[in-house]
Amino acid sequence: MGLFELFLLSIGLAMDAFAVSICKGLAVKKITAKEYLLCGIWFGTFQGLMPLIGYFVGSRFERFINMVAPWVAFILLSLIGGNMIKEAFSPPEEVKPEFDVKTMFMMAVATSIDALAVGITFVAVPVKVLPSGAVSNVLLAVLMIGIITCIISMIGVKIGHIFGIRYKSGSEIMGGTILIFIGLRSLITHLDKSKALSDTDIIFGMLIPLIGTLVGSAIVYAKKVKLSESVKRILFGLSSGIMVSIAVWGMIEPAVSGLKEIFKYGIIPVAACFCGGVLFQYILDNVVPHTHAYSNITEGPKNKLGSEIRVMLTEVIHHIPEGIAIGAVYAGHFLKIEWISASMALVLAIAIAVQNIPEALFVSMPLRETGTNTGKSFFLGIISGVPIPLFGIITVIVSLLFTNVLPYVMALAGGALIYTTIEEIPLLGSKEDNDKGVLSVVAGFVIVMLMIYL
Repeated sequence: MGLFELFLLSIGLAMDAFAVSICKGLAVKKITAKEYLLCGIWFGTFQGLMPLIGYFVGSRFERFINMVAPWVAFILLSLIGGNMIKEAFSPPEEVKPEFDVKTMFMMAVATSIDALAVGITFVAVPVKVLPSGAVSNVLLAVLMIGIITCIISMIGVKIGHIFGIRYKSGSEIMGGTILIFIGLRSLITHLDKSKALSDTDIIFGMLIPLIGTLVGSAIVYAKKVKLSESVKRILFGLSSGIMVSIAVWGMIEPAVSGLKEIFKYGIIPVAACFCGGVLFQYILDNVVPHTHAYSNITEGPKNKLGSEIRVMLTEVIHHIPEGIAIGAVYAGHFLKIEWISASMALVLAIAIAVQNIPEALFVSMPLRETGTNTGKSFFLGIISGVPIPLFGIITVIVSLLFTNVLPYVMALAGGALIYTTIEEIPLLGSKEDNDKGVLSVVAGFVIVMLMIYL
């Protein structure tokens, strides 16, 4: 476990304390530096102490834990993360405004008990930050967890005092999602014999689009935000332009360059795979029940799914080819493929993250507007972006096992992206005064084109 993963783990663990700190801030009429420090020190100390205890207890069984180490990490972190997400949808518990020793002790233990299991995972998945022994690295880890929890708890008190309890569920959902992702990554890294997924660049690249999804979903917490028709068209147009640019300059053009080294007319297999990508997306579009946000167009087979799930599935379908695309370029980055530029992977990851902001927003915002509670709207927005890292990891593994398949995969992803974008573009023309939407398509296309070639 490297520094970046440790940082994410610390944030994930701090979310329970953050949620309770918000409630503490909400419960007091007048807040001073004393309340900030009390929450920060209590929660930070126990959040750091519990993993340390878990580590020393777990180290007694190191030989046995190492036999199933990745599975232990995956199960424990998934259970902790899942419990946090479950609590986000539970009725809010009453939090007493007292800051006395007894109250704070009970709160600190309650919010940090999950971290005890995380300490055991340090035996299963060792922390490797310092060039020294295991104990030194664990001490650094628990110190980081404690400090980050302290800071986040103090921020939580302030947010609770200013904004109230509406961010509580979102913080728990985000924290649980982070923990589950880390657990899944540990398991996949173990199963991946190529060791590509141990590459920090690849893991970070897979997370970048998910950050865009988190940002877009989180906008739903701004209660006064309501998208006008003009803003919807601009955001949709920008997203469409980015998608087309990624498909052309990020997938199809490199695929042609790669296949020219094998075939004289490399464009022919590219065109065939492009059509295969279109067919792949067409099949998804017809077998997965989904409802397009705002237009209320429902596609796919008849089903008994709720409207919330169908709206979320619309973006899931869109994100599958994005995951394949980013997985392909990061596989090329790892293999040092000459016809994929060194900066291509990072550029596409950032571009997908930017266009994920409006896409996640088009899940969370319409759901909230139709009566779904804010926490659930936020959660479904996040879930819609999960296919990107998931299919990205799968594509990396497949591409490393069969290296010659990479240009074909990129052409297929390009076709799927183009189909998805063109299917949505008529929505831009369904309203009068469509110029802003069309100009946004052009702007998104040009921005990514410049990012790739400059």
